[in-house]
Amino acid sequence: MRSSLANTYGQDRLPRYTSYPTAPHFSASVGEADYRAWLRSVPARRPASIYLHVPFCRSMCWYCGCHTSITRLDEPIAIYAAGLRTEAHLVAETVGVRLPVSHIHFGGGTPTIMTPETFADLVSALRYSFFVQADAEIAVEIDPRTLTEPMAEALGFSGVNRASLGVQSFDPAVQHAINRSQSLEQTAEAVERLRGAGVGRINFDLLYGLPAQTVASCLDTVETCVALRPDRLSVFGYAHIPSFKKHQRMIDEASLPDSLERHRQSEAIAEALTDAGYIRIGLDHFALPGDNLAIAKREGRLRRNFQGYTDDSAETLIGLGASAIGRMPQGFVQNAVATRDYLARIAEDRLATVRGYMLTAEDRFRADIIERIMCDMAVDLPQICRRHRWDPSSAVVDRYRLDSLIADGAVTMRGDRLLINDDAEFLVRNVASAFDAHLGRATARHSRAV
Repeated sequence: MRSSLANTYGQDRLPRYTSYPTAPHFSASVGEADYRAWLRSVPARRPASIYLHVPFCRSMCWYCGCHTSITRLDEPIAIYAAGLRTEAHLVAETVGVRLPVSHIHFGGGTPTIMTPETFADLVSALRYSFFVQADAEIAVEIDPRTLTEPMAEALGFSGVNRASLGVQSFDPAVQHAINRSQSLEQTAEAVERLRGAGVGRINFDLLYGLPAQTVASCLDTVETCVALRPDRLSVFGYAHIPSFKKHQRMIDEASLPDSLERHRQSEAIAEALTDAGYIRIGLDHFALPGDNLAIAKREGRLRRNFQGYTDDSAETLIGLGASAIGRMPQGFVQNAVATRDYLARIAEDRLATVRGYMLTAEDRFRADIIERIMCDMAVDLPQICRRHRWDPSSAVVDRYRLDSLIADGAVTMRGDRLLINDDAEFLVRNVASAFDAHLGRATARHSRAV
């Protein structure tokens, strides 16, 4: 049945639902003044999270969908890091208290493109502006090809305790097709350096659906990764949207697998990882049984945010840096995307927010449903309707879509409790989309469901 479901629903372009509503629905109707007001109302004793975006790399990977640019110089990165330190101070000053922080995530680009001294100074500035809890998770995304011994030591010295290493694929043919040559030796050396520096939690990021990729090459990559025993793996489907990211035009579309082959690759990876002792977490994460993510799943505490699946329960996410998105109890905010525009606003002692979205009661209701579907592969609709005081008869937006998924055996309704069947969990985004009141606008920027 999996193959027929992949054929039927795999071409749908749908959000990954790391937020609801998703970023294409943000607008300039929410700006700096709104963000300042929201920051002033942040509950002072509840832990917040911080995301910092570092939009620089040494080379461009053609599959990349991130906001990043290429530089060989250190000076632009140092200037940008100074902007991050200033923005952190501006946000803390606006909040008015030293806000407790439970999670910090450095994303990119390549955050470790900074010099060790610059990175350590930035973390020190965060600790000065916020109260970073002793048990806070501090995570950083890393390109193993450029990680030096001094940088690994700086990460450990700064309290980083989780590192996500980009791997994507170890197949030389795939690496050539995506302009990312990365050997096993480089990756293994990065893991050894990190663990030696005290960064004990290691994540790997893999991709399927890449040009020239096959099920066999996916399985070879998994076997190699498992030998290094990362605590957690993220396995994403490549999103080919050259109209949005022009460098993706360097990829030969004829070499891309179709939806059925993408599905075979995804399921082969999942089976190999579960056979190796990893727990499947939602749509695209895998974790060892003792990892925080696996524990959160067992205890029913799994959440979803812009980094994917998480055990982070903070209601406030502060986004720092160009294009960074923050989440407040009232809604979402996003900084200026262009680095030059971001730095210009920060230099004027202004918050860099240029757009966002103010949540309605219906948005909160639907976000709750979609998050539970994405995290639990099930949802108790009456329970959520009661919590939000919502009429159950209007919960489903796309009844035809949901009824089709039920008729095709992907979804089972037990009373008013929705369950995604075990062999159809890869369609979780399709199921969630039946409750999305915003879908249909800007779908071209979303990736294929399979």
